Amino acid sequence: MFVIGDLLETGQFIIKIEPGHSDEKQDASTKTRASKKKIKNKDPSPPKRKINIEIVVNKEETQARQKEMKEHQCNIQEILLNTNATPIRCHKGIGYTCCFCEDQYRDPAHLKKHTLEQHTQEDKANFMKGSRNTLHGYFVKLDITDLKCNICDENIDNVEAMIEHLKKIHNKNLFPKLNSHILPFKLSKDTLRCCVCLNIFNTFKALQEHMNVHYRNYICTVCDAGFVNKHILSRHEECHKIGVFTCGECSRTFDTARKKTLHQRTKHAEPKLRNKCGYCSERFKEFAQKLEHLVKVHGIVKPTIDCQVCNKSFKTKHEWRVHTARIHLMQKDHNCTLCEMRFYTKHELENHMTKHTGLRQFRCDVCFKSYGRKSTLRDHMRIHADDRRFECTMCGQAFVQKCTWRSHMRSKHGEDI
Repeated sequence: MFVIGDLLETGQFIIKIEPGHSDEKQDASTKTRASKKKIKNKDPSPPKRKINIEIVVNKEETQARQKEMKEHQCNIQEILLNTNATPIRCHKGIGYTCCFCEDQYRDPAHLKKHTLEQHTQEDKANFMKGSRNTLHGYFVKLDITDLKCNICDENIDNVEAMIEHLKKIHNKNLFPKLNSHILPFKLSKDTLRCCVCLNIFNTFKALQEHMNVHYRNYICTVCDAGFVNKHILSRHEECHKIGVFTCGECSRTFDTARKKTLHQRTKHAEPKLRNKCGYCSERFKEFAQKLEHLVKVHGIVKPTIDCQVCNKSFKTKHEWRVHTARIHLMQKDHNCTLCEMRFYTKHELENHMTKHTGLRQFRCDVCFKSYGRKSTLRDHMRIHADDRRFECTMCGQAFVQKCTWRSHMRSKHGEDI
């Protein structure tokens, strides 16, 4: 018997549809009886036609896929039984979820401890077993933090080396030549870092998606992107399908189905509170609102990304990238045509150009002074509001402008800030 998942994944089947023949030659006596009854049928239904469907399956290909799937299962079971590596189901609610029960932990180290101490060897031997598991969607998220062999206590850096070690040194039944469907993670409470290329991420979801870069088992023929299994590739390929996709609500057309779906979700669908707090079950429309709630209500601070050069911390990867490019890489691609100054963003260049043009388009509604930059007008408005936000910690004197506060600290207290 073949599992339907295996049939779909091989692509080695043919469906033949052959029209049957209607019974044109009816029994004469039947026709006579029908005519005698004089049944009036204004809309006679067409004669039924038989359709013969034949599915031709490449059995050898399917059996090879099933054999490969069993070898993948054998690999992960031997790793779980003979090392301290632990599987991760997902990251949701309050944190990382156990593969063997419903427990969740904010600190991945606590999940690892729970899995090793609370779940038996029998649980690990039965991990990922079952007829519904096919290679089409198979992959395992594995925590290999401080990975070591349980048999000889040797520390080993990665999954591939561990498979070789267990097979050669301890004669375990493993298959090192398979394209790996195991995504390895070395996790800490404060930093999410790829254990292959050491890139930093601020969500586990982003890190997991990134791991496809290193496990290119299935390749997109359009953009050459790689994916760990065929299911993720199939979902990705939807973004390349071009056509005319019309919104049923407003008749707008889009060139991809994904754009149409996004449009319908944002413009026509009722607001769905998709972001659920794992601590109190309150829901939020935006992910950023959920993060703010976690900080204010539950005291949960999202992992920050630390700059490896100057040790500054950033809340998002975007902020970290901008900082790195601007400060450390000195990427200034926007050049002033009137002088030699260069800038990181187009907005900074536009602000600079007011020095050359003398244009003052931002006017104060109180004293009618004009300024070339909106930020300068905003700073000026604090004078009228008596907003003295810059306070000297030594004498208590407060100032409206930061430059005035700095001058005070330098001249009165000898502090060069």
